[in-house]
Amino acid sequence: MTEYGRGQGSEPWNPEDPLSGDGGWGGQQAQQGSQSPYGGRPQHYPQASGYGDWSQGQQSQGQQSQGQQPGYEGQQHPQHDGRPYDQQLAGHTQHQFHQGGWDATGTLGQVPYAADPGDPYGQQPVAYGGEQPDLYGTEDAYPPPEPPGRRRPEPGPEAEPAEDEEQAPAVAGGGAGDDGGHELATRRERRGKGRKPVKSKKRRTGCACMVVVLVFGGGLGGVGYFGYQFYQNRFGTAPDYAGDGTGETVTVEIPKGAGGWEIGRRLKEAGVVKSAEAFVHAQTNTPGADGIQAGAYLLKKEMSAGSAVKLMLDPRSQNNVIVTPGERNSGVYAAIDKKLELSSGTTKKVAEKKYRDFGLPAWAQNHADLKDPLEGFLFPGTYPAAKGMKPEVILQQMVSQAKQKYAAYGLNEKAKEFDLDSAYQLVTVASLVQAEGKTHDDFRKMAEVVYNRLKPDNTETNRKLQFDSTYNYLLGKSNIHISEEEINSNPSPYNTYKHPGLPPGPIGNPGEDALKAMLNPTHDGWVYFVATDGMSNTEFAKTYAEFLELKDKFNANTGN
Repeated sequence: MTEYGRGQGSEPWNPEDPLSGDGGWGGQQAQQGSQSPYGGRPQHYPQASGYGDWSQGQQSQGQQSQGQQPGYEGQQHPQHDGRPYDQQLAGHTQHQFHQGGWDATGTLGQVPYAADPGDPYGQQPVAYGGEQPDLYGTEDAYPPPEPPGRRRPEPGPEAEPAEDEEQAPAVAGGGAGDDGGHELATRRERRGKGRKPVKSKKRRTGCACMVVVLVFGGGLGGVGYFGYQFYQNRFGTAPDYAGDGTGETVTVEIPKGAGGWEIGRRLKEAGVVKSAEAFVHAQTNTPGADGIQAGAYLLKKEMSAGSAVKLMLDPRSQNNVIVTPGERNSGVYAAIDKKLELSSGTTKKVAEKKYRDFGLPAWAQNHADLKDPLEGFLFPGTYPAAKGMKPEVILQQMVSQAKQKYAAYGLNEKAKEFDLDSAYQLVTVASLVQAEGKTHDDFRKMAEVVYNRLKPDNTETNRKLQFDSTYNYLLGKSNIHISEEEINSNPSPYNTYKHPGLPPGPIGNPGEDALKAMLNPTHDGWVYFVATDGMSNTEFAKTYAEFLELKDKFNANTGN
C-alpha cells in the first residue's frame, strides 16, 4: 500500500492501528487532503472505546507525552487553543494511560486529535458535542421539538438508514469488529431527535415501480398501435371510395418515373382516391396498369381506386402534349394551344416574346437569320398540358429537358472533334439526320453524309448539303417534289441548294437516336442518298454515278 501521510520519523505506521488504516482518519487525511467527509472539520471521538490494544505499537508513555501519537510520528500539531499538543497532555497523561493507554476502568481516555495544519476549519469548536452543549430535544433546539402528543415513534432496529447517514461508516474508521459503530449509533440517535423521519426507500421504490409500469404500458400501447397499422397495411382493406366519382373534375400531374405509390399519393392529395394503398392495390390487379405514363390527367374527385386506374389508362383522360422526334416547333405550338383551349397562335406569340426567359444555354443564343430561336430545344417527350396552365410553363419544361440532355452528351466538347464551331451546330446536324433519315439504320449513314459534304475538299457537291428538308422547313411544308427553278429562286440561308454549309440553325427537335448517330457516324464514304420508294426506303451512294442510278430508281417508283 502506498504510504500516505507519513511523518518525518523512520518508523512505519502500525498496520493494526485503527487510525492508520485506509478507512481511518490518518489514511483519509493523507489521501484526501482537506476534502473531509465532514466539510473539512477535524473529527473527534468523545466516547471512543474498544479500539484494541493501544500499546501494540510498542510506544511508551514518554513518547506519547512528547506529542508523538500513532500515525503522527515526529510531528507536532497545533490544537484549537493554539498550544502544542504535548503541553495539553502534560497535566493528565500519567493518570489517563496505564500500560499502553488504558485507565483503571478499561476505557480509552478521550484524547482529542490535533487539527490538520492544512485544514482551514481546524480552529473551530469541536463537533458533535465534544465541547458544545447538546441542544437536541431541548427547548433551545431549532427547530423546537414537537410536543409529545405529535411526535412520531422513532424507527425500530430494522428501520432503513436515512440517505444522509449512509456514508457515515466510511468516516468512523476501523473494521467490522470495531466499536466505532456504537459511537455512530449514538450520534444517529442524537441527530434523529426532533427531526422528521426521512422517507424510506420502499416508498421511493413504489414510485419507481409505478413509473416503470406507466412506461411499459405506454410502450405496449405504441407497439399495439403500430402492429395494428402494420396488419392493416399488409392484410387489412385499404380505405377506398365507391363509384366513378363526383361531378367535380381535377387535373393531376404525374411526373416522369413515378411509381404506383407516388401516383397514389398525388391522387390522394388531389382528392381523387381515398388512399394511396387502395390505388396500388387496384393498379397491381389491373392488367396493363403498370404502363401508366407521365403527364397530366383529367380525373374526378372521390373515385374508387379501380375507376381511377381505368380512367388513367384511357387516352381521353390524358391532358398531355407529346413532342415527337423531328417535330418542328410550329406543330408543338399548335398542340399546346389545343390542349390549353387557347386561340390559335397564342403559344407561338408567347415563344417569340419570352424565349430569352426559358434558360437557353449561352451557345444557343445570338445567332443570326434564325426562323425560331427555340427550334431544336423543345425536346421530344410527354409534357403535362391541361386547361388553366400557361403556355410558358410548358415551354419552360421542354427547354429544360433539352438543356439537360445536351449537357449530358457534352456537345460543347464534342464540336471540335467534327470540325464544327459550337454545340449549336451539332444540334443542327442532329436535326438534319432526324429529318432525312427514315429508319434507325439510316441515322449513322446520314450523319456521315452530312460531315462528308461539309468537308472543305468536297468536290462532289462543293460543300453544299442540297437537302430538301431545309427548304421545306423554310416554307413550313413537307414536300419531296421541289422544282429546280423554285429552289434556285429562293435566296434564304435555309436553302442549302443555293448556300454551302449548314443552315442557320436546327430544322426540328432531334431525338435520342439522332443525337447518338450524329456523335457516332459511319466511316464508309457515303456522300449521296435517295429515298428510292419515295417513302422510307433510303439508299446511299459514294459517287455521283451511283447517285444517278438511285435517282432513276426513284423516278420509276414515283412516276416522275
